[in-house]
Amino acid sequence: MLFLITNRNLANNKDFYNIIDEAINGGISAIILREKDLSYAELLTMAKKVKKVIDSRDVKLIINSNLKVAKEVEAFGFHLSFEKFIETKLSFKGIIGVSVHSLYEAIEAEKRGADYLLLGHIFQTDCKKGLPPRGIELIKTIKQNVTIPVIALGGIKPENILKVMQSGAGGAAIMSTIMQAKDPYTVTKQYVDKIMEFV
Repeated sequence: MLFLITNRNLANNKDFYNIIDEAINGGISAIILREKDLSYAELLTMAKKVKKVIDSRDVKLIINSNLKVAKEVEAFGFHLSFEKFIETKLSFKGIIGVSVHSLYEAIEAEKRGADYLLLGHIFQTDCKKGLPPRGIELIKTIKQNVTIPVIALGGIKPENILKVMQSGAGGAAIMSTIMQAKDPYTVTKQYVDKIMEFV
């Protein structure tokens, strides 16, 4: 599975929806719409547009942080931080994903009903400057202790995604490499081709 995490501020003046369309054509499995600075109305408008871009293609839309929008657009999934997940009683029909950064959080999130985990950051990444990466060993450790899918995040490139898959991850989530790409379709396809090598 290859997830695209959006960040319109990385689009480098390219059309945001066109990037998503190209990434879908390249083979992504799901889009996590993560535009945390937008108001409810702005995010709702964006989510509806993204749903139109997806159209009838087999790509899942997951809304980050805003449960009201996730319900309104009948998103496939809702994603939130471990802290928010622990303190919130969720009523949502779709799948629920939780961001985790440790074995404890992973076990606790599964215990409390998470459907998948987003684990980061695995490799060094500009998004988390100054913070040491957690490494693929953490994926292995978590996979020995949980049964739900672990999606790896952070510094994952086509040249290192095989290591991620071999360590037990159910897939990877990509933000900047696709959002900033001159050719999002080709970059996405490179990731997908590498995953297919493993599968």
